[in-house]
Amino acid sequence: MSHIYQPVMLKVLLENNGTATLEQVAQALLGYDTPQIDYYALRTKNMVGKVLTQNGVVEPIKAGNKITGYRLVDSDLSGQQRADLSAICDDKLNGYILSRGDSIWSHRSLSDGYVSGSVRYEVFKRAKYPCELCGAHETQVALHIDHIIPRSKGGSDDVSNFQALCVSCNTSKRDRDNTDFREVLSSYDYREAGCIFCELGTGRIIAENELCFAIRDAFPVTDRHTLVIPKRHVADYFDLHQPERNAIEAMLHDQRGKILEEDPTVTGFNVGINAGASAGQTVFHVHVHLIPRRDGDVVDPRGGVRGVIPSKQRY
Repeated sequence: MSHIYQPVMLKVLLENNGTATLEQVAQALLGYDTPQIDYYALRTKNMVGKVLTQNGVVEPIKAGNKITGYRLVDSDLSGQQRADLSAICDDKLNGYILSRGDSIWSHRSLSDGYVSGSVRYEVFKRAKYPCELCGAHETQVALHIDHIIPRSKGGSDDVSNFQALCVSCNTSKRDRDNTDFREVLSSYDYREAGCIFCELGTGRIIAENELCFAIRDAFPVTDRHTLVIPKRHVADYFDLHQPERNAIEAMLHDQRGKILEEDPTVTGFNVGINAGASAGQTVFHVHVHLIPRRDGDVVDPRGGVRGVIPSKQRY
């Protein structure tokens, strides 16, 4: 039994006196279908969970900054109240299904048709098993096979027309465009000779993730002045790929928390990026400044970053 489908089907048959319908086997398989679970977890967080949260019906359960579930805001309900509300939900569901039929599920179709296991293997092997857009590894999120040129726009099922995307990136792309993301992932490895940040030794790095790292500024404005820097050599912040921006944002939050933990005198931060020589950039490899501030470190801090043009700081 070399594939998950076989033991699942046999298990269903054994549990049903040796006979099972196609629907029973399919429902059992869904319980092991990680991509489907990831798909609906994403839909819950980005759509229904967001709407119900905004309307004050539920509130998110978090582990750090990550949403892991939801709870009812008003959970102090009697058994009868719960049953009545559940019945209302059933009525809404049945009415919607009756009016829409199978079209309810048309949004979840991420690809047209079957892709053989051997082709999937070749695509994932070529990508070395991360998402070719955001870099997420298959151990972190389910990977899908994406048609670069969608079938609806004439794309073929040849292996050259496939790329590996995680469920989130594939869901976002769908068949809206024919962007080939295979070069994005390889671009993260680009380093430029002579760049002080590309050639920086590991000794100065205080934290890193897959796409960026943090160091202390060599000429700090204040104690614990930190720089967050993408690993890829890119001069302008506005040329960063979205995953790099996400990685930098996560690193800024992480370093802010550590600074506050290490130094209780810190009461604020300036976060700044110099983009272009006219804006004061002297090292043309993107770096984001995280500058801790303390009460009384200047006479009047009003205006903050407006001070880049001193005459405009106060208003």
